[in-house]
Amino acid sequence: MNSQPKPSILFDRKEIEKTVRRLAGEITDDYHAKHPLMLGILKGSFIFMADLVRLINIPVEIEFIRLSSYGQGRSTAGEIKMVHGLRTTIVNRDIIIVEDIVDTGLTTSFLIDYLWKRKARSVKLCTLTDKPSRRKIPVNIDYLGFTVPNKFIVGYGIDWDEKFRYLPDICFVEVKG
Repeated sequence: MNSQPKPSILFDRKEIEKTVRRLAGEITDDYHAKHPLMLGILKGSFIFMADLVRLINIPVEIEFIRLSSYGQGRSTAGEIKMVHGLRTTIVNRDIIIVEDIVDTGLTTSFLIDYLWKRKARSVKLCTLTDKPSRRKIPVNIDYLGFTVPNKFIVGYGIDWDEKFRYLPDICFVEVKG
């Protein structure tokens, strides 16, 4: 018997493609004379970032960082840990953080502070999804894909306990307990 919840589509792949194209256009316009560093937060942002970078029409550099605020399951532990740090210098660089979802704001706020302390020239945030109903710390989102309801979001790289990343749509699951 399969106890895994069945995902329901919130945004389909066509809506996602249109939104990613819009975000890429906004970034291209804003950074046309610059060479930004696109900083993806692993693991959830990898699909979004790959699609986004392919649509941006300026030179960009790519870097990844891995932070953890979730244990197993669906609730945040509240404490942010750097699992995989930066491998490139960011001093006097224009940084665009690429995130899958901004939820409580704890992880995003932690990373923004981290980048400013390391003397980035500018730090902007591009997120595929935003869940403002769960915000604990205010976060300024410069490039926003979708605002989502207070449901557990999965698909298009976003997981629930390492499940559902492969889904081509942004979905939600009803989780009991």
